[in-house]
Amino acid sequence: MTDAETMQVYAEAVARYAEGFARTKDTDQEEDYAAFTALLPDGAKVLDLGCGPGHWAARMRGDGYAAEGMDASPEMAAYARDAYGIEVTLADFSALAQLAGYDGIWANFSLLHAPKAAFPTHLAHIRQALPSGGALALGMKLGSGESRDHLGRFYAYYSEADLIERVTQAGFNVLSTRRGHGEGLAGKPDTFVVLIAQVPPQG
Repeated sequence: MTDAETMQVYAEAVARYAEGFARTKDTDQEEDYAAFTALLPDGAKVLDLGCGPGHWAARMRGDGYAAEGMDASPEMAAYARDAYGIEVTLADFSALAQLAGYDGIWANFSLLHAPKAAFPTHLAHIRQALPSGGALALGMKLGSGESRDHLGRFYAYYSEADLIERVTQAGFNVLSTRRGHGEGLAGKPDTFVVLIAQVPPQG
């Protein structure tokens, strides 16, 4: 189930988000991208979960991966298709239960819009979609509780330790974490963390 108020914010901001913000906000994520892709085999099938305007999926495709996107916002999905020719599934997090056959899932500041009560189930479905050695990049904002920002978007906040515990309980090995501090669409600085995790390889 999507949060209508959050979706409305993204519908109204799609042009500004895609053409300006999305092209500048991720410049400090080279380390995250390198750590994630280092775990992928050549030609890996990768899902950009909550792909937004599609710039990360487009980069992965350009680097030789079979990248596709999934997003709950019709406006964002349309932009990703039109601007980058990305294959995008229009779906909310409930569709995670049907995922299968991916080598890596890039969940870059998307699952922070999921209620805390649903978070363990989402992580379990992501784990089921990945093989032995499969990779997960998870970007989340740090904090506590659940609330809305001044734009009206719903957020669930976690501590770094809590995220590590939850991802580990879902069946992953957390390989690295990186904290950062940046200004998002709401125009105020937030502290975030990016976890790079892997399904334990066999053997």
